[in-house]
Amino acid sequence: MAPGLPTAMDRPHFIGIGGAGMSGIAKILAQRGAKVAGSDAKESATVEALRALGATVHIGHAAEHLADDASCVVVSSAIRADNPELARAAELGIPVVHRSDALAALMDGLRPIAVAGTHGKTTTTSMLAVSLSELGLRPSYAIGGDLDAPGSNALHGEGDIFVAEADESDRSFHKYAPEVAIVLNVELDHHANYASMDEIYESFETFVGRIVPGGTLVISADHEGARELTRRVAASGVKVVTYGAADDADVRVLAVVPQGLKSEVTVLMEGRELTFAVSVPGRHYAHNAVAALAAGVALGIPAAELAPALAAYTGVKRRLQLKGEAAGVQVIDSYAHHPTEMTADLEAMRAAAGDARILVVFQPHLFSRTQELGKEMGQSLALADASVVLDIYPAREDPIPGVTSELIIEAAWAAGADVTAVHDKGEVPEVVAGMAGAGDLVLTMGAGDVTDLGPRILDRLSK
Repeated sequence: MAPGLPTAMDRPHFIGIGGAGMSGIAKILAQRGAKVAGSDAKESATVEALRALGATVHIGHAAEHLADDASCVVVSSAIRADNPELARAAELGIPVVHRSDALAALMDGLRPIAVAGTHGKTTTTSMLAVSLSELGLRPSYAIGGDLDAPGSNALHGEGDIFVAEADESDRSFHKYAPEVAIVLNVELDHHANYASMDEIYESFETFVGRIVPGGTLVISADHEGARELTRRVAASGVKVVTYGAADDADVRVLAVVPQGLKSEVTVLMEGRELTFAVSVPGRHYAHNAVAALAAGVALGIPAAELAPALAAYTGVKRRLQLKGEAAGVQVIDSYAHHPTEMTADLEAMRAAAGDARILVVFQPHLFSRTQELGKEMGQSLALADASVVLDIYPAREDPIPGVTSELIIEAAWAAGADVTAVHDKGEVPEVVAGMAGAGDLVLTMGAGDVTDLGPRILDRLSK
């Protein structure tokens, strides 16, 4: 058994092992020497990657998939109480561990950086993982998406730094004790778990309170929600480093200069100007890079070394990922599903595209989110030249009466947007082919299975 492997997790069974968060923890445990097993709903590249590491992965959920000698069963908040493997664990008396507790155990004895915020977590965590690796620091990391490089959402590194995406959606980020915590923004989301902004603030206050003595909070100076959180935790005594374009930011962003699908960022830090490249487009991603820079410096890494290393980050799957080009049309995939993310990605594309038309295929994610933010989603789509809106991707939710994509479409029309409803995903490639011309950019956008449409659109365009 490898050093650092918790004994209670030497034979873990993961229910839903193919999920972004779950698979990362499973990979790290396998790399540390654990005998990993689990189940998932379907085959995937992630499942194959886990098998390549020696994990046993069953397809489908059944009681017999759980071995009698499993040391624990790892679950996420998405696993329903009636799951047969969960019921079998209760019969056998096998401990059930939430994925956040499992991740917290993996960080014990290391120097954790936990990246939180309503959006931008995956990108910022990835930027840190790649740049620290580029500097030879061999960090461990657990990320909610696959990197373009080094090609995984998780890794057990030999160094003493552990970079983790800290999820606020189910309050699981309360389990971590980071040396450095990043808060990128604070907004109301995850409406099934939070009823108000006060609940959001209380949850983030608890997260900040988990920073170890002598640790640092890196937080945006630009987002009002983040500024309010800074005010609320001021009396806690935690060291706070703010970043952003605001005049009072400790790490002040002086300029973000677009350079095609990249940008150049200049910051004022500790009285000195520093300019570095970011290999992804847009102001939003540039600010994520500045947050990563500030966090690394808080760990003692020289800014002059970390800044150029950040250019090694070339993206995360589904974060403005170029899927291909056909008939002069580029197809790009975006995970954006919250209005702020949608606006940020569309503004980044607008800055990079010049005079090119931007066409969006948008799939709303969750009935609860659409109910609360449908109007704002429609307003975001007004930034595109034309959009196709699909039916809501339900994920873990049951339908809510009266909540459909029409809420978004009507808001988009009111904002002057050119929007078309398409209820059959199979029709989308033909619809897009009738809209797009040489030089256009097509964005498939949303957190659901809209990502599958990119290759099909390219195939249709090529004909």
